[in-house]
Amino acid sequence: MIMKKIVNFDSRWIGEHGIGRFAKEIQDGIPALNRIKVAIKPTSPFDVFFVTLYLMFNRGYYFTPGYNAPFFHLNRTAITIHDLNHIDIDFNSSVLKRLYYNLVLKRACRKARVILTVSEFSKKRICEWAKINQDKVKVVGNGVSKEFNLEVNGLKENYILSVGNRKKHKNEIAVLNAFCSANIPEAVMLYFTGERSEELLNHAKKLNISNRIKFMGRVDNETLAKLYKGANMLLFPSLYEGFGLPVIEAMACGTPVITSNVTSLPEIAGDAALLVDPINHGDISLAIEKIYYDIALRQKLVEEGLKQVKKFTWQKTINNVKNELETAFTIKL
Repeated sequence: MIMKKIVNFDSRWIGEHGIGRFAKEIQDGIPALNRIKVAIKPTSPFDVFFVTLYLMFNRGYYFTPGYNAPFFHLNRTAITIHDLNHIDIDFNSSVLKRLYYNLVLKRACRKARVILTVSEFSKKRICEWAKINQDKVKVVGNGVSKEFNLEVNGLKENYILSVGNRKKHKNEIAVLNAFCSANIPEAVMLYFTGERSEELLNHAKKLNISNRIKFMGRVDNETLAKLYKGANMLLFPSLYEGFGLPVIEAMACGTPVITSNVTSLPEIAGDAALLVDPINHGDISLAIEKIYYDIALRQKLVEEGLKQVKKFTWQKTINNVKNELETAFTIKL
């Protein structure tokens, strides 16, 4: 008989975007999960000790929607690793991060009950890096939140949207170079989500396009949906993604997408986006021009995007996570 047991959920990861959005949707979708109480952030270098202590004094299993892990009690643990960008991208890493990944997380991958991830690309990389059997890593996917849909009222402005956070792998210098080179009207603006960056502003000044750049600041999902809906296109030539939520969020809003032909992005975009070489800004510029001027192509990408996005729902992800936890822990949630 399958017994009902406690699964302690690391709700400290909950937020608006990325891992935070994944964590929120999972918690809301599986009410049986028990929120843990740990005083520090899960990204703290001391978190491994606090989570280990928590499990020493609390019964049940532990499920984290992020890449933190205890040092002991791993046979009671399920971990989610969205990607390995801190291992695969030097400029996103540090000595401390590499030590954590190689000393704590790799060991956890080998000893935990199950590893969850969000794409086949990430699964392959995790198995290669941790040297574990593919059967131990389960792809649960991601979904599109309800705010992103065709009914959204978009901004009535003439712009291309770049969704990012000023991290180097978002490839925003290449975005500026491609935007500058693209043969499109000067009235077209380039909007960046996230805080303003002196590096990007200075580069825009060198390109003589600083008057065409606008930083929108941190935005909630409702505002982001309006930005997607009103945009001529989403420009997302990221160098590395474990999934790439902006791709499917834009598609859900009926916005054509340009994204990279590397990492998980071809898997997520399918045939519903223009795929470009992210280190070739001429390739990106050409894609911008194609979408801007070719009405038939725009319409085709919108239609294909609306089909593609149906593959990714939070309910499907919630069901996948629930099934994998029940199987790994032999419980009923």
